Amino acid sequence: MTFTTRPTLRGTFGMVSSTHWLASQSAMRILELGGNAFDAGAAAGFVLHVVEPHLNGPGGEVPAIIATAADPAPRVLCGQGVAPAGATIEHYRSLGLTLVPGSGPLAATVPGAVDAWLLLLRDHGTLPLRVVLEPAIEYARNGHPLVPRVADTIGTVQELFEEHWPTSAALWLKGGRPVTGRFSNTAYADTLERLVREATGSDRQEQIERARKAWREGFVAEAVDKFSRIPHRDSSGEDHGGLITGTDMAAFEATWEDPATYDWNGYTVAKTGPWGQGPGLLQSLAVLAVLGEVDLDSAEGVHTTVEVMKLSYADREAWYGDGADVPLETLLSPAYAAERAKLVGAEASQELRPGRPERRTPVLPSVAAGNETGDATTGEPTVSPIGETRGDTCHVDVVDRWGNMISATPSGGWLQSSPTIPELGFCLGSRAQMFWLEEGLPASLAPGRRPRTTLTPTLVLRDGAAVMACGSPGGDQQDQWQLLFLLRHLGAGADLQEAIDAPAWHTTGFPSSFYPRVTEPGGLVLESRVGADIRDELVRRGHVVTESDPWSLGRLCAVRKEADGVLAAAANPRGMQGYAVGR
Repeated sequence: MTFTTRPTLRGTFGMVSSTHWLASQSAMRILELGGNAFDAGAAAGFVLHVVEPHLNGPGGEVPAIIATAADPAPRVLCGQGVAPAGATIEHYRSLGLTLVPGSGPLAATVPGAVDAWLLLLRDHGTLPLRVVLEPAIEYARNGHPLVPRVADTIGTVQELFEEHWPTSAALWLKGGRPVTGRFSNTAYADTLERLVREATGSDRQEQIERARKAWREGFVAEAVDKFSRIPHRDSSGEDHGGLITGTDMAAFEATWEDPATYDWNGYTVAKTGPWGQGPGLLQSLAVLAVLGEVDLDSAEGVHTTVEVMKLSYADREAWYGDGADVPLETLLSPAYAAERAKLVGAEASQELRPGRPERRTPVLPSVAAGNETGDATTGEPTVSPIGETRGDTCHVDVVDRWGNMISATPSGGWLQSSPTIPELGFCLGSRAQMFWLEEGLPASLAPGRRPRTTLTPTLVLRDGAAVMACGSPGGDQQDQWQLLFLLRHLGAGADLQEAIDAPAWHTTGFPSSFYPRVTEPGGLVLESRVGADIRDELVRRGHVVTESDPWSLGRLCAVRKEADGVLAAAANPRGMQGYAVGR
């Protein structure tokens, strides 16, 4: 028997895996009350807003992929908010900015997460809204034990809060120190309670629609409109007002979309469209299918996956973006994968090498051509003293006894992204930092456009039926860590927990999605458990290696429906926070 840090859970009733044990258990409670996977996923999402406030919040976003028992065809739920109407390149340039700040009001897109969770409940849930929101309301009003990383995060930005963000200081500091222990956010509890009170009507769909209206057009939109344009300090070092208005809030609605898919090793892997980075995982699988089986416990295997991921992320930079003419069919074609596979050599590439699908000429942001470098990211990305955050995120997967399945990656609106809106108990997000302030790029800023998000849930199907949901926080690393998991589990046959526990690595050899958008040519971060012999060989091949702590990379979650109908779940031990539950 292979040792794992935890067992892979198995049962027949329902399984949940998330990045916080309270969210997992809250979702399981909803299943026990007779709710389905979508009720449970939404309950977990709202609890994550409360218990992982340094990693996500109501002012952020959530993409999800679902499959229902009645119709297993995967569907993408897009809760990624758009740039407000006033967010033009000209406006930011007029302020002397060349990049969208990584924190503060100017970095905000329209909040999308809450509307998306409510849309999911309206279309696929079964329980009343009050029942689904009850766990989040309870933890917000009566308190929950804060994980130590919350206080660590607050301590990092304490000076910013005290000197420039007084509403955040009022919520997150007590007696001049970061809050610790049992913590309540009664303002957010009041916000959720009011949504429930305004959710009136003759049936649950009508009730949920009224809650959506209260969020998008009512008291929440009014508070956002009033507060967002007050100038506050951001990561540029200056004070700026934001651009989101009540009109922007009212104009945005979460949507249902078709996924991008790729058939690999007998499975169909479903991701969001190229408005997110998800198809990059599919491109990596396509190139690896050409190269053949790789041994992930060897230097050759690490090198090969890293070089393949570099190619996929180079294409992400050159071709992906909301509203862009993305040649996705060509990017995922066997002929293109074969062409890209030829670029994988014995030595580490130091270049950003996008392809030329359909003989098009790639256009890259100017920063991608430079040699600006920064510290390699290790583990869940850190927060700078000026509020910049590189990829802090959450994840939840659920499968129920009927076979409904959801993979969701909530993020944004973390406590350090923007000043707290006191009436609401949360802040706006900072996802606009993923836009470029250069014309003519796939991810250039434009009003009404979605930023090219790093958030990337995964749903896997076999013979047309959903069999697995998985995902991980980690910004640009999300699909890199998921690639290793899929190769180990679906490719090499490792058990769920075994595949999650295995050593991880990722490359940083492309422009970061997060301010200040640094590039680290040849950058490779790996857990020290990979071993000195493999590390030394990778250095010899030209990789710029940063050795991370042995258990630091990735926060993977996964649930699965096995061939005999048995349900399974596993969760990442790194960070000592994620848990799977089920029976």
